[in-house]
Amino acid sequence: MPTQVLQQPQDPEVSVAALWLGRILSSLAILFLLFDGAIKLVPLGVVTEAMDRIGYGSSETLARSLGAITVVCTLLYAVPPTSFVGAILLTGYLGGAIASHVRIGSPLFTHVLFGFYLGLLVWGGLWLRDARLRQLLPFQP
Repeated sequence: MPTQVLQQPQDPEVSVAALWLGRILSSLAILFLLFDGAIKLVPLGVVTEAMDRIGYGSSETLARSLGAITVVCTLLYAVPPTSFVGAILLTGYLGGAIASHVRIGSPLFTHVLFGFYLGLLVWGGLWLRDARLRQLLPFQP
């Protein structure tokens, strides 16, 4: 009886331009999220005021906790071996931000969907720079 050899799917090729676009998109998301996490770790007055307006109170402890979560998830996303896990965790975090803005009736395109736009940057950048994700989600334009 012949033995069957399981073959790995071929690595979807990506152009150098697409790879660099993925790196740029991911870098923009990483820089923004690290900045967002850092200002929550301090926390600045504008952060506690915004949290109070959203309905979370002006708790510095909560702001620091959210800042730490943001920084940790972003660092996981920034490191290639853990980028997929980081992207999943950031998706959950951004979903919570979207839900918070929906709950208080924030403007749709500027506030509510901002987390969605950022999620597109995260996943789009990762898809362009990571062959494993392109194998999992073989998008063909």
